[in-house]
Amino acid sequence: MQEKLSPRILVTGANGQLANELKAVATDHPSYHFLFTSKEELPIESSEALELFFNTNNIDYCINCGAYTAVDKAESEEEKAFLINAEAVGALANICRVHDTKFIHISTDYVYDGSKEQPLNEEDAVGPVNIYGASKLKGEQLAIENNLSSLIIRTSWVYSSFGSNFVKTMLCLFKEKEEINVIADQYGSPTYAADLASTILLFIAQMEAGKTFSGIVNYCNSGVTTWYEFAEAIKQSTGSNCKINPIPTSSYKTAAKRPLYSVLDSSKIKSLLQLEIPLWDNALQRCLHILEN
Repeated sequence: MQEKLSPRILVTGANGQLANELKAVATDHPSYHFLFTSKEELPIESSEALELFFNTNNIDYCINCGAYTAVDKAESEEEKAFLINAEAVGALANICRVHDTKFIHISTDYVYDGSKEQPLNEEDAVGPVNIYGASKLKGEQLAIENNLSSLIIRTSWVYSSFGSNFVKTMLCLFKEKEEINVIADQYGSPTYAADLASTILLFIAQMEAGKTFSGIVNYCNSGVTTWYEFAEAIKQSTGSNCKINPIPTSSYKTAAKRPLYSVLDSSKIKSLLQLEIPLWDNALQRCLHILEN
C-alpha cells in the first residue's frame, strides 16, 4: 500500500495576524508541509502569478488569509478593495478547482448590516454597510460561483499577539494617555486568531480523514461584548490606571459606517467539528500572557 504524502498547505497573506498564528501552530503539525506566501511573493490579484505558482507547486489546501483590511480607507479605495477582496478571491477559488486544491477562505462579520439584535447565523440576510464589507461579500459570492467546494469562514473582531489590532492599540494608549474614549454601543464577539488558526487546521485534519466541508460557517470566540467592555477587560488584566469613557458611535466619526450588532452564531461549526469554543475573555487572557512575555 502506497504511503500517503504529506498534505501541502498554501497560506496566503503570510504577514497578517491569522497567517502568523498558523505559522505558530504549524509546529504542532510536523506531518503537514506549509508554504507561507506574502503579497510580494504571491500577489493573489495577479492571475499570471497564481497560474505560475499552482503549476509549479502541488498544493492540497489553500488557506486565503490575504485581504485588504483597511476598513476606512476602503471608502476611498473601492477599486483596490474589490480587486483584492473579491476578484482575487474568485480567481483563487477557480484555480483551486482546476488543480483539485481545497479552498478555505476567511471572511467577515461586516457582510451583515448590524440591524438584527440576536446572534447572526449563516442563513441570515446579508447587507454590508461599508465598502470593505461589500468587497468581502462579493469575494464570498465569487468563491462559491467559481468553486462549489469552497469553505468560507466568517469571523469577527480579530486580534492576535501579531500585527496591528484593537488589543495592541489599547495597550499602547494605556501607556500614553490618562483618559480615552471607546465606543460602547457596537456589539460583537472578539476572535483570538490563534483559536481560529487551530480550528482551520482541525478542518484540514478531518478532511485528511475523508470528511468533506463546503459553504459558509461562522467562527468567533464565545460570548458577547462591546468595544468599551473589551477595552475594560484589557485594562483590568494589565492593571492600567487609564480612564476609559464609554461613548456612542455617533460621537466617533469614521469614514466607514460600522454594523452596530455583528455577534456571530457559531453553533454550525461547533456541530460540524464537535468543537468547544473558548470564551472571549479567557482567550484574551492567553493573548495578553503572550504579549506580556
